[in-house]
Amino acid sequence: MTLITRAAIWIGSWSWLPPYLPKIVKIDGLIQRLSRGRIDLLWIASLPSVTFTVVGRKSGEPRTTTVLAAPDGDDWIVAGSYFGGPKSPAWVFNLRAAGEATVGGRRMDAQELSGDARDEAWQCLLSVWPNFTLYEQRTDRVIPVFRLTPA
Repeated sequence: MTLITRAAIWIGSWSWLPPYLPKIVKIDGLIQRLSRGRIDLLWIASLPSVTFTVVGRKSGEPRTTTVLAAPDGDDWIVAGSYFGGPKSPAWVFNLRAAGEATVGGRRMDAQELSGDARDEAWQCLLSVWPNFTLYEQRTDRVIPVFRLTPA
C-alpha cells in the first residue's frame, strides 16, 4: 500500500468530511474533464476503481460514473456508500433499474447482492477500503453492494 493510499484512507475516515462531498465530487469531475478521463482522485490515491455507464432511470440518457471498486476475477464489486451519507448515490437507483452497465465498451450484468453473497463481497470491499466499516456506522441505511459481471 502506497503512502498516498494510506493518506487517502486516513482522510476518508474523517467524520466531518461528508458535508464536503458535493464539492469533492465536483473537484473530481473537474480533474477527470481536464485530463480527458485519464486521471481522477481514486487514480491519484492508487485505489482500484471502475468507470461504468448506465442508462438513467428517468432520463433514459447514459450516465457515466467512476467509483471505488474491488476487482474479483473479471467482476467488479461496488458499493453505494456515499461516505456513509443518508442517501444512496443516484447511480445506485439507475443500476437497480437497468440491471446492467457498460465498462470499457463491454456490457456487464449488475446484480445487487444480499445475504451471504453481500457479506462476502463486503469483505472484498473492506480489503480495498477499510473505511466502508465507518460508513456503515454513519448511516441508518443498508449500503447497497453490486457485482458487475461480464455479460
